[in-house]
Amino acid sequence: MEKFYLESYLAEKLPQTRNSIGFSELCARIGAEFQKEWEEDRRNADKILGIQKRAIIGYEKEVSYFKNKIAGLIRKIKAEKTEFPAWHESLEAAVYHENWGLAGMAEWFAGGHLESSSAKIIGDRIYFLEDGAMRLKPQRIHADRREQMVRAFLLLTPDERLDKDFHEIYMLDGSRVTIFRGGMTKPGQDVIIFRRYIIPSYSFAEQTLRGTIPPGAAALFRSMVRVGYNVAFCGPVRSAKTTFLSTWQSCEDSSLEGVMVETDPEIPLHRLMPEAPIIQVLADQERLRNISKNLLRSDADYFVLAEARDGIALDTAVRMARKGTRRMKITFHTRDPLAFSHDVAVEIVRSMGGELEETARRVAGSFDYVFHFIQLKKKNQKRLRGIYELGIDAETRQIRMTEICRYLHGEDRWRWTCHIGADKREAGKRTRKRFAILKRR
Repeated sequence: MEKFYLESYLAEKLPQTRNSIGFSELCARIGAEFQKEWEEDRRNADKILGIQKRAIIGYEKEVSYFKNKIAGLIRKIKAEKTEFPAWHESLEAAVYHENWGLAGMAEWFAGGHLESSSAKIIGDRIYFLEDGAMRLKPQRIHADRREQMVRAFLLLTPDERLDKDFHEIYMLDGSRVTIFRGGMTKPGQDVIIFRRYIIPSYSFAEQTLRGTIPPGAAALFRSMVRVGYNVAFCGPVRSAKTTFLSTWQSCEDSSLEGVMVETDPEIPLHRLMPEAPIIQVLADQERLRNISKNLLRSDADYFVLAEARDGIALDTAVRMARKGTRRMKITFHTRDPLAFSHDVAVEIVRSMGGELEETARRVAGSFDYVFHFIQLKKKNQKRLRGIYELGIDAETRQIRMTEICRYLHGEDRWRWTCHIGADKREAGKRTRKRFAILKRR
C-alpha cells in the first residue's frame, strides 16, 4: 500500500498560508538577499554595481530589473499579502523605493501628482504642492534614509563633492533638486527641494476661461504677437509669467528663426513648436558671457530670454533689441512693473558697468510692452494684473510708461485705457492687417 503523507496532502489540497511578515521586515529581508547575491557573485561585481547605480539614479530599465527581482523574492517567501504604505503603487515598488529609490517621495513622481510643480523634504517631513498650497504628507523619511537619497542624487553629478552643504542637480526627468544641509540648516532640519517645470500648452482662449487674462483679450494678444512687439513678462515666482510666455511664443510665425536662452531647461519649445527653427541654449552667467557676442552676431529673427536673472543676459537682450531685433520676449522677476526699466538697468550696470539712468533709458527704448502677473491667495489662481506701454518721450528723453490695462482685485475684472503710442503705431505699419485688428481691440 502506497504511503500517505498528511503534510503533502494538505499542501496540495488546501490553500497555502502566507507568512505573517511586516513591511519593514520584508524590506530588510529582501535587502539582505540582494546584498548576499552581490557578495557571492564576484565575477559580475562591476556589472551588478553598474545596474545598481543606474537603478538608484532612476533609469527605467534598471529599475524594472530591481522590481522584477523583488517580485520574485516576494513570491519565494510567500509574502504577497504583506501590507505596504498606501503612497506606493505596488508591493514590489514599495520595497524598491524604501530600500534604494525615492522612499516616500516616490508618490510625487507617480501619476497622481504629475501636475504638482514643487515638493519639499524638511527634516523628516514631506510636503507636496497641491491645489495651490504645500500639504504635509503622512509619510516620513528618517535621517539615514535622507543621507542615502542625497548620495544617490549625487551619482548624477560625480564631480560634486559630497561634503558640501549645498547642491543643485537635475534628475533624469528634468526635475531640479536643491539640497541644503550641514552648516546651512539647523540640526536635523536639512532640506531637499524638488521643482518640476510644468509648462501647460494653454492657448489664450484657455487662459481666458481660467480667469488669468481678460475676456476678449485673446485676439488682441495674437495680433500683438504678429505685429512683433518686444515684450517683457514680469511678476513674482509662480505668477504664470513663463506659462504666458509659452502661449505668446506658440502664436509666433513658425517659419521665423529664433534663439531661446535659459538658465534651466524650463520651456520645451521643441514640443510647443516642433517644426520651428528655434535654437535652445542652456547657459548660466559665465557661459552666456562667452557666447553673448555670437548671439549678437546671429541672424535670428527673434530672441527669447526665459527667466532673465543676471545683467549679462539682460544686457544681451537690450543690445539685440537696440540693433533692431523685433519679437523679443523675456521674463523678469519684479513686484513693481513701473520700476522695470531701472530694475533691469541695475542688474546690467552691476555686471557690465555704465551709468544707471542712461542704461534705464536704453532698456525703455528696447521694449514696447510690460505685462505684470500676480498669484492670488489661492496659489493656483493667477491674474494678469496690468499691461504697460513702455517708451521714451521724444522731447524730454524721459522714460514713459502708460497703463493700458489694470486688474481690479475686489471686482475680479479688468479696466482698459485706449492708448497706442506713436512709435507703436509706426512699428504696426509693417503688418497693417494685424495692426488694424489690434486698434479695433
